[in-house]
Parts: sequence; C-alpha cells; structure tokens
Amino acid sequence: MAEDFTNRPAPDSVRLIDFDEAKVVPGIVPETFILVVSGEKPWENMTVRLVPLVYIRQPEYWGIEVTGSLTGIGLPVTAPYTESLPLDGITGTKGIEVIGAYKRETFDLPKRS
Repeated sequence: MAEDFTNRPAPDSVRLIDFDEAKVVPGIVPETFILVVSGEKPWENMTVRLVPLVYIRQPEYWGIEVTGSLTGIGLPVTAPYTESLPLDGITGTKGIEVIGAYKRETFDLPKRS
C-alpha cells in the first residue's frame, strides 16, 4: 500500500520564507491574474519559488507557499526578491492565500464568466 504523501518527511533544504508585499495583477489575457510577491531573502544565493498547494477539491482560498531553498554553502547576506506566478487553474472558489513563514494574506478574485 502506498504511503500517504502528507506523512512523508519534510525536506531540510526548503523552508517557508516571509514576504513584505503580495499583490494580484491582471494578466494580458482578459480574466487572468498573476500573483507578484516580494521581500527580503535571508541568503543571497537562495532560490525563491511560489509553490501552489495540492488539493483534491477546489478550496475557498488556494494556498500558495513562498519557499526558499539553498544548495551548497549559503551566503548569509540578505537580498531582495520578486517572484510571480500566473494563477490559471490555481484559484479557489473565492481566491488565493499567500503563505509565508510568519504571515498569510488572502486575496478575493472575481469569478470567471
């Protein structure tokens, strides 16, 4: 029997990091949106990604984690980051929730016609 994915060990190389600002902007195509998140990463050579959570059913607010990962030796100098993610196919019935290390922010999005 396959082990439940959520019960597997968490990686040591990836962590939630915080963000200073998150906003949803309109995409080029009508009724599309892009999430833009910015802040300070704690390591200059850290890779920041916006990672949508996985759901079996569409939630009210689709969670999107702000993650940082390091490979090799970290350079302990803070640096600004800005990451974006198209929201096609990853919105809840009401919108999205941006999840950082110590804060969360929800955004209501208009329903598609």
